Amino acid sequence: MSWALRLVPRGTLHAGIFLQLLVAVRLQTPPHQDFWLVPDNVTVIEGEDVVLKCGVRARQGHVQWVKDGFVLGPNPEIPGFPRYRMTGNPDQGEFHLHISKCDISDNAEFECQVSRSETSPELVSPRITVTVLVPPKVIQMSPEAGSLVTWVAGEEYSVTCTSGDSKPEAEIIFHQDNWLVPDVFPYTKPGTHEKFVTTEATVRVTPKSSDNGKLFICEAINPAMKTSLKASFTMNVLFPPGPPIIEWPGQLEGSAKAGQDLELLCMSRGGNPLATLQWLKNGKVISTVWETDHKQALARSILPLTIQPEDNGAQLSCEAQNSVSPEAQGHVITLHITFPPSSITILGSTSLDENKTASFSCFTKSSNPGVLLRWWLGWQELRPTDVTVTDGLYGGRVTMSNVTHTLRRADNGLMLTCEAFSEAFAKETLKKSVTLNVKYPIQRLWIESFPKGENFRAGNQVRLLCLAIGGNPEPSLSWCKDKKLVVETKSGTRSIVEKSGNTFSRELILKLDPSDNQAIYTCKTTSNCKATSDQASASTKFHVQFPPINVTISANASILRPGDSVNLTCVSLSSNPPANLSWEKEGERLQGMAFRYRPSRFRGSEASGSIWLHVSSQDHGNRVTCRANSPELQETVSAFYRLHVLYPPKFLEDQVHKVEAQEHGGALLPISVSANPAPEFFNWSFQGSKLSPDGGPRHRILPGGALKLWNLTRGDSGEYRLLCQNAEGISEAVVRLDVHYAPTIWTIPDVTEVDVGGSAEILCVVDASPVLPNMFQWEKLGEEEQSLEDMEQISQGLTGRLQIHKATLEQAGPYQCIVDNGIPPPARRLSRLIVRCRPDPPTGLRVMNITHHSVGLEWKAGFDGGLEQRFRVRYEAPETAGYLYVDVVPPQATSFTVDGLRPFTLYHFSLLATNVLGDSDLADRGARIPVTTIGIEESSEKTEDQFPTESEFSQWFLLPILFALGFLLLLSNASCIGYVLWRQRHHGHPSEGAKDEKTEDGSETRAGNEYGEGRWSDRRTPSTTESSAEVDPYYHSVKDFSPQLAPTPEEEPQYRGFWGHEYEEVAGPGPFYDEVESLYPLSGAWETPYKAAQMGTYQHGERPHGAYEEPVRIYDLVPEDLPGPGQDYVPFHLRGELV
Repeated sequence: MSWALRLVPRGTLHAGIFLQLLVAVRLQTPPHQDFWLVPDNVTVIEGEDVVLKCGVRARQGHVQWVKDGFVLGPNPEIPGFPRYRMTGNPDQGEFHLHISKCDISDNAEFECQVSRSETSPELVSPRITVTVLVPPKVIQMSPEAGSLVTWVAGEEYSVTCTSGDSKPEAEIIFHQDNWLVPDVFPYTKPGTHEKFVTTEATVRVTPKSSDNGKLFICEAINPAMKTSLKASFTMNVLFPPGPPIIEWPGQLEGSAKAGQDLELLCMSRGGNPLATLQWLKNGKVISTVWETDHKQALARSILPLTIQPEDNGAQLSCEAQNSVSPEAQGHVITLHITFPPSSITILGSTSLDENKTASFSCFTKSSNPGVLLRWWLGWQELRPTDVTVTDGLYGGRVTMSNVTHTLRRADNGLMLTCEAFSEAFAKETLKKSVTLNVKYPIQRLWIESFPKGENFRAGNQVRLLCLAIGGNPEPSLSWCKDKKLVVETKSGTRSIVEKSGNTFSRELILKLDPSDNQAIYTCKTTSNCKATSDQASASTKFHVQFPPINVTISANASILRPGDSVNLTCVSLSSNPPANLSWEKEGERLQGMAFRYRPSRFRGSEASGSIWLHVSSQDHGNRVTCRANSPELQETVSAFYRLHVLYPPKFLEDQVHKVEAQEHGGALLPISVSANPAPEFFNWSFQGSKLSPDGGPRHRILPGGALKLWNLTRGDSGEYRLLCQNAEGISEAVVRLDVHYAPTIWTIPDVTEVDVGGSAEILCVVDASPVLPNMFQWEKLGEEEQSLEDMEQISQGLTGRLQIHKATLEQAGPYQCIVDNGIPPPARRLSRLIVRCRPDPPTGLRVMNITHHSVGLEWKAGFDGGLEQRFRVRYEAPETAGYLYVDVVPPQATSFTVDGLRPFTLYHFSLLATNVLGDSDLADRGARIPVTTIGIEESSEKTEDQFPTESEFSQWFLLPILFALGFLLLLSNASCIGYVLWRQRHHGHPSEGAKDEKTEDGSETRAGNEYGEGRWSDRRTPSTTESSAEVDPYYHSVKDFSPQLAPTPEEEPQYRGFWGHEYEEVAGPGPFYDEVESLYPLSGAWETPYKAAQMGTYQHGERPHGAYEEPVRIYDLVPEDLPGPGQDYVPFHLRGELV
């Protein structure tokens, strides 16, 4: 290479190097960036996507889009514009702007920009426009689209259609029944957005009847829509119906016969709404019933019509119209009715005297057409004297015919007939007939009656008979009394004329009364009782005796008060013969003034008299009677006058002053008061408070003044005061109300204690009403009824007593106090009587377990004698004089383990029970159970035999046993440590008071010494407490504690138990035990956990104070146990008692 360079001239070399450098520089300089694709204007419909394309060659700067001058940034995701993003391959220079779901906000100017670089200037594309077309969303019409629009045919209406918020504006056209409507006037206005336009168009429409039910459509056309937007409403065009048509049956319209039943049909077609039809006759509506058929577009009405003569010439029409009819349209028919005369009338008197000439006229009612008339007398035709025809009703004709005839006796009873006929009524013949009555007189008339001058009494019944012969008309034979017609007989039976041949008779039966006295009865041939000279008649007269018709009493004063005088006048109305007067008052005969007579009615006499009376309050309501007596008739008529005396209220003798009722029930406090006038008000008061006259929640004053109470309480008992007042004065009464209620026991002891042979009283105090003498009853509850004859039952008011004298054990038990005062339910309460005595001996003593130093015993407790009992174990040890006693703890336990025994030793065990009254006999009738404890060697051998050898069990079986033994050892050590700590904490503070522990069942168990309580002194020596109630005792739990008692030698007995129990061979006089403190001076195996114990002393027969305190026992001492000077001693329950 070096040699080659040396061959090249130096200038040439420099030029080559320059060219090489120039090429290197050109190769390192990048090309300028420019657009290879620029965006164009674009039009897009709202909701569509659009892409604005931009291509950049040799891009060196950042590419971004600008919208209306706002830079969108180079980030392809374009933050803030979730619908915008740049798409395309940047490596190929594609930076297109993609817009999703275009809306009106995208209607803007866009440009593509490239930022400049070190070698290239910035690039800006031409500004293009994105035009977003927005179609109208909905179009609105007025009238409202989808509705039914009611128009009247021929009238002009305006329709408006609005297309809102579109871009560009929409074109609106109208269709009426698929025909394009001309003359549309559109105009635009701004929309809800500045780029939106609202188009509104109005058109004038004149609907026709053919448009009814068709659609009127508004159509909006917009470039943004592929299909036009339409809205429409239904045209309901109202137009009048067609004229009505009546269908008439038969060939001649309007022709019919009277009495014919027709059904006429009227129809009207078309119309919206369909026509309403009505029938009219002579301008008056006779029917408004019609029906419509929308399918056939018609209305029809059927008129049932019965043709009457008055319908002749009437105008019958059917009218049709609807709501838009300018006037009603009608079809009118004139009726032509054929009708016969409805009746024929004959004028003229048919009853005449014989040989008289009579004239008769016959005429018909109106008929169409007119008729002809002819006369008949029997079967003989008579010639009319004249015939006339005139106009009649309803357009008909009236025919009249006259005839004359001389009457003979032979014509009597014949028929005179007028007959009408016409060709129009060939099938109908009308006639009218009358019967001729030719009159002639009777021959004779008389009365069959009683003899003249005979007297009758009122009330008697008499019979009169009237007889007549011949005559026409037949005589009616009427009865008259004093020229007045007698219509009916007194018997109530209608009088009739009877005929027998040519003889007529009429009977009159009378029940005589005072008005018949001297009355004249006449029988006449007519009912006219007035006297006439041409009438035949017959008469008779009665003489009637009768008592007074009536008696009346009048007074000179109507208002009377006690002490007033009144004058009464009695008038006896007419009587025949005259009557005598007398006075009475409530059965008492009174003397009146002389009476006088005067003539009166029915030709009788009237008597009158008077009397003076002085009245009192007792006379109110009394009757003063006036009697009118007829001696001849032996009849009396009476009347009374009731005295009306005003006086203040006065309570009667039968007034109730005490009322009894039951609690929760009701009561009525009645009143018995007399007053005139009646009391105006009744004022009730109770305990000084006035009861409301309007009533209250629990009372009501009845109309008569009685007080009604309900839902009574015992507080309602007491006196109720009543004030009764009227206008004359005021009175007062008191009524006591006793409310009875069932008894309630207030006080009765739950338990009553008595010693055997003592006396006791169970007191039962109640609240009850009423209180009865023997309402207390006592009974003893049990399986069998027990008599209480040995007890005394005393009832004193609200207190009942059951007294027991010389109590026995059989009398112990529950007694029920029953109180029954007659108001259910009876009250019942229990009280238990406890008769205290020594306890019964326990039973079933047996051995439970035996060890080398202890024996476990179990037994059943007997009756405790009504007191708390405890048990003592007595056992006999060899080489020891007497017995040892151990108290069982806890006291009520029925099993106990005696500790501290010697191995392989024979003992005899017995058991007894004790309470504060003494000890029981030994259990099981003094049985002594021999027990030999297990020897130590025997126990060791048994222990060795209990464990298996390696030949019997595999070694793996010993592993869990060793673990269990280790766990038990740890557990026992922890228990011991806890127990020691507990003892130190509790025994270190003896003055803190007694502690009570609760058992698992929640009841309190008193732990500690079973015989008393102790109190520490400053010298650590026990001092005697006066009472268990005065000092808080301090206890230790002994629930599971079994103290070990050491045996002591026996000596000769020198002391006998205080309570009467004879301990065998008790030695030494010894003092009573009060308190003990020191431990038994033996090895630690016999120590007791008690720090102190207390025993109270009581005199003979004395009971411990307080409710059910622990009983105290006095135990004996033996000489060996007696303390020396300055020495302490151990109580019995810690070391046993040597006997």
